[in-house]
Amino acid sequence: MARNLILSGGLFHDFDATSAALAEVLAEVGVESEVTDDIAGALSEPSEFQLITVNALRWRMGQERFADQRGRWRFELPAQARTTLLDHLDRGGGLLGMHTASICFDDWRGWPRVLGGCWNWPRSHHPPLGWTGVQVHGDHPIVDGLRDFDVVDEIYGGLDVLPDVKPLASAAGHPVVWARPVRRGRVVYDALGHDTRSYDNEVHRTLLRRAALWLLKRPVMLRD
Repeated sequence: MARNLILSGGLFHDFDATSAALAEVLAEVGVESEVTDDIAGALSEPSEFQLITVNALRWRMGQERFADQRGRWRFELPAQARTTLLDHLDRGGGLLGMHTASICFDDWRGWPRVLGGCWNWPRSHHPPLGWTGVQVHGDHPIVDGLRDFDVVDEIYGGLDVLPDVKPLASAAGHPVVWARPVRRGRVVYDALGHDTRSYDNEVHRTLLRRAALWLLKRPVMLRD
């Protein structure tokens, strides 16, 4: 059984619930998850996990409207944590970024190059939480044969996305899922997952199960 470390916690989202929902989905393909909100502590030494997941909203909070929240939630990623993540990828590990992962770790200029994109505060945006249609693209093993689906979620638009990123799914004209090799490892970003309703959608669940298998470099089940 593969082991997954879920880095969780932050503002405006029920991360306890979504991290538990994600752990349940990944358990269906033999991935055992450990959830922690101590991101710096969990990454303070070399990782023993095959998969690391970022399901959190932790950043410097430089915007004035977050001033009253900084005392509790402001976060900078320590140098050792950055090293742990990069060493994990160098050893061939997998990294899954969910939803707000694109906002995280804004003190580390290398994070967007790892994840494949990031939130741009002057430009990035999302409409109110609600129903949206998700279009699936291409024949990558994560999405091959999957149908388009409707989901209740919060769709991010206007992200800074690296030129080499090829979306596997999009919504409202914005890329919401992609996969890419990084160093000797693999990275998947899934901008969906605002709350547990996103994890209730069976197509999204299938996509996540396949993503975990691809990240772990295991055969992806195209019929599940």
